[in-house]
Amino acid sequence: MILAAGRGERMRPLTDHTPKPLLPVLGKPLISYTLEQLAAAGFTEIVINHAHLGKQIEQQLGNGQQFGVSIAYSPEPEALETAGGIANALPLLGNEVFLVVNGDIATDFPFAQLRQQPVDLAHLVLINNPNHHPTGDFCLAEDGKLTGSNGPKHTFSGIGLYHPDLFKHTAPGKSKLAPLLHQAIADGRASGQYHPGFWMDIGTPQRLQALADYYRNH
Repeated sequence: MILAAGRGERMRPLTDHTPKPLLPVLGKPLISYTLEQLAAAGFTEIVINHAHLGKQIEQQLGNGQQFGVSIAYSPEPEALETAGGIANALPLLGNEVFLVVNGDIATDFPFAQLRQQPVDLAHLVLINNPNHHPTGDFCLAEDGKLTGSNGPKHTFSGIGLYHPDLFKHTAPGKSKLAPLLHQAIADGRASGQYHPGFWMDIGTPQRLQALADYYRNH
């Protein structure tokens, strides 16, 4: 699942008429890079949720054939936040563990690594803390479990594997993911891994330009 329902307030005015996942990077929509990476890693059944200007996303991406994937859409009348959006899409996601990727990140993370990853309720990919989020989110123990300790924290990349049971008590409507993750961590049912490579949260026009510069140079 690619999360693509956000309004992109910090991207305005760019997102007044274009949904953030379709903002161009070197002439190609931001979300296209993620779709190409997922397809190359063997993830070929994709669900995309959308709200703000969502019809544009459907018109641009279609059924996914151009990327070698099959895309199903989960429209939301208003953005339901992360857990709400995932819970709303569960009928499309099935009963097995599934991968979720934020639609506004760019990374060189090797998604194929996650295809055989054991998962209890959640497995998160963590990265170095970026300048705009210096305190991090979660502690990663040596055994791969996420912990609630007060030690050094890494930042959640927006890439995670989830079992549908993580969302079984999520009521319809808006709902945040963080409380579910913290409960899973407290119950000892969440794991993680560290990715030392490239990652960007494309949350501002400046970072959109920085991503274009990065791709141009790499």
